[in-house]
Amino acid sequence: MRADVFLVESGHATTRSQAQRLIAAGVEWRLSPLSPWQKVGKNGDEIPSVAELRLLDDAEVKYISRGGLKLEGALKAVGLSVTGLRCLDVGQSTGGFTDCLLQQGAVQVIGVDVGQAQLHESLRSDVRVVCVEGLNARSVTAQTLKEACEQAISDPVGGAVADDVQPENPYRWMSGDGEVTDYDDSDDVSDDDIEADAAKGGTPADTEPTPRSGLRRRAGYDKVDTTPSFELIVGDLSFISLTLVLPALVPLLAPEGQLLMLVKPQFELQPGQVGKGGIVRDESLYAVVEQRIRDCCAGLGLTVQAWLDSPISGGDGNREFFVFARRAA
Repeated sequence: MRADVFLVESGHATTRSQAQRLIAAGVEWRLSPLSPWQKVGKNGDEIPSVAELRLLDDAEVKYISRGGLKLEGALKAVGLSVTGLRCLDVGQSTGGFTDCLLQQGAVQVIGVDVGQAQLHESLRSDVRVVCVEGLNARSVTAQTLKEACEQAISDPVGGAVADDVQPENPYRWMSGDGEVTDYDDSDDVSDDDIEADAAKGGTPADTEPTPRSGLRRRAGYDKVDTTPSFELIVGDLSFISLTLVLPALVPLLAPEGQLLMLVKPQFELQPGQVGKGGIVRDESLYAVVEQRIRDCCAGLGLTVQAWLDSPISGGDGNREFFVFARRAA
């Protein structure tokens, strides 16, 4: 079995890309306790299915994805404790940031992502996590977020008819040209019954309104807080500038709430400023990106507390940063 596939299927890695990073960091295998350890040289090396495996560096698997390592480093750098905080994770994806927040003591993480079915199952089934999919962070509001959260943790109930079901034709007893065909009126409500019900202030039984559909929270989620106000907002977004997203996020911050967002320069610059392969090669442009983000924060009432390098570079080799800001009281 291929080494990278073996790591995933044996539970040592959640994805093949993570497995490949583990192999680069060092992986060895052996067939028995008396056998010598053999180093995995490349992703395609064959490993027997019954082999014992050991990782020489397991930092990569501390979180669901390497994004967790980025956020962990940033939290340490700014000295921020998330213990007891309700957090919003924008661009949740597979859940690296969410996993890190929970392991660091956050009591709840509401995640938003424009994609579908990306969050790792171990997080999706965690009652501390609310996963909102198909929602664009650029257009999110307190109301839409709350409604989306309720839908995410609830099941539909009630007697509403699906929109694509055609109602029964009340005039089915008429021919196409309006001619009355055989019509059985034996089950119709009589005029006397209608008058009697009207006198009582009642409604004929067969004209009672159909109950409207609603939502009922799933088991275990009855006490989940979906208030769209957060003490900390984190995010890892691609293919969009933070200057377009922050205006929607700031209203979701509680007074004195804090924001820690990953900044990817390749998405903050104009196409002509980004080199081949989406790599920012002119380091002088990093200052341009920083000033642009700082100006955006200032215009939204945020005070930038720190601007720092991400402890891990981007998967494509790009240099990345974190901006740490606080909303005024």
